[in-house]
Amino acid sequence: MNKNWLAMTAIGALLGASALASAGECGPDALGTERTLTLKREYAAYGKTQHESLPLKKGEVVLTFDDGPRVETTPLVLKALADQCAKASFFMVGNNIAAHPDLARAVMQAGHSTGIHSYTHAHQGAMSPADQLADLKKTEDAYLAAFGTPTPAYRFPFLEETPTLLAALKAAGTTVMSVDLGIEDWEPNEQQPDRLAARLAEHLQASGGGIILMHDANAPTAAALPLLLKVLKDKGYKVVHLEWQ
Repeated sequence: MNKNWLAMTAIGALLGASALASAGECGPDALGTERTLTLKREYAAYGKTQHESLPLKKGEVVLTFDDGPRVETTPLVLKALADQCAKASFFMVGNNIAAHPDLARAVMQAGHSTGIHSYTHAHQGAMSPADQLADLKKTEDAYLAAFGTPTPAYRFPFLEETPTLLAALKAAGTTVMSVDLGIEDWEPNEQQPDRLAARLAEHLQASGGGIILMHDANAPTAAALPLLLKVLKDKGYKVVHLEWQ
């Protein structure tokens, strides 16, 4: 099947779902989005794994997804979010943005925020400083070509921060986004929906909320997302959406 056709079909479906969600079709039982936290387009670093925490209340979560956009999975993630009127932040890999700019834009058109996550998800610390900067520039260029604006935020692959890139991001006024908790959806033994849901519940109990790391390029995560959102709803967590002014 032609991937371009598949992408356009998926984009049409997810935008339709987003329109329904914006029209209030989710109903009172949806997870919803409690509030929007607007950040300035300036250098800051968030995520208590490595930096300071976002100004969140206990019981609030920020949904974030890495590694997309991917034609086979990102539309499923967007559909699940639209069904629950929940907004998220997507940190996209540059080569995927370049390959699927329409799908990348559809993420933003559905009301979500976007940032970058390197060009090929390589270990930045294994690169020379010059290659790190070249990778960042290539990723920034892909984002600019797709969205028409500079990227507001960057998440390091594997959360492996480097002095070279931190300095470059600070000079560019780009926010660094780390995480507070994850669901280990990259681990082979954590791929079943019930295991992903149990891991989410376990980490939420320990943290009380925060920035949640997930992967929209991961098929098991996309399939499990309705259950993961149900866990958040059933346990009383509130979704905070990030945007940059």
